[in-house]
This record gives sequence, C-alpha cells and structure tokens, in this order.
Amino acid sequence: MDVVYKGLVFIHIFSAILGLGPGFILTTVGMSANTMTELRHSYALRHRLHIFVMIGGILLLATGLLMGVIHPYLFKMGWYVTSLMLFLVSLAMGPFALKPKSKPIKALLESHQGDDIPAEYYPLAKALFRAEHIENTIFLIVITLMILKPF
Repeated sequence: MDVVYKGLVFIHIFSAILGLGPGFILTTVGMSANTMTELRHSYALRHRLHIFVMIGGILLLATGLLMGVIHPYLFKMGWYVTSLMLFLVSLAMGPFALKPKSKPIKALLESHQGDDIPAEYYPLAKALFRAEHIENTIFLIVITLMILKPF
C-alpha cells in the first residue's frame, strides 16, 4: 500500500505543477492584447491552458481524496481538511464566479466588428481577472498548507 500511496503523492504533485501552473498565468495572457485580433487569440490560448487546469484540478482532487482513504487520519488533520475545503471553494468558483464573468466577454469577442478593443471589454475583464486573482490566492494558500502542514 505504501507504493500506491507514494505513486498518488507523485501524481498529486505532478498534477499541481501541470494543472495549477498554467492557471497562474491565465490572467496575464488576457492582459497583454492591444488589438481585437490579439485579444481573440489570447482568449483562445486561455481556453487551451484552461484544459490543463481542469485536468490537473480533477487529478488533484482525486489523488488527494484517495490519499485520505489510504490514510484516514488525514481527515483529522486541520491542514488537510482546510486545504480540501478551500480547493472545493476554488472549484465551485468556476461555474459560479468565473463562467458568468466570462460569458459576456465571450459574446463580445464573437460579436465585435473591427480590430479596436471596445471600451466595454475593460470593466468585464477587470471583474473576471479579480475573480481569477482570488482563486489564485486560494490556490497559493492550499499549496502553502500542503507544504507546511501547520496544524
């Protein structure tokens, strides 16, 4: 069982790197555009990167829970339970915070004519990026808890 647990830890850490790493740069990809063509391209890149984030997130949750099943004492550890709760909050942010903020941007990208970025994009992007920064902060807290195991 120890080999299985170590394998899960490996997958868990690898998933954090491959899944969460791209998530930390999603905001910067969207902020670098100067024209509508660049903006559309940056959102296409964001979409591709988000696939890694989703796969990594699913693997993180699955391996984390499996490690808890193998070692049930983890469910009594404050850092583990707190990390799990924060991770679930961050996962819930996708459909409840990020998707509603992304929809108007997606519609704008599809409907806008011309290569200038319309003024209405900026407040929409600011709201989306704020939510992404909150989510990234939650992920940084989870990573810190996983490393330090403070309680």
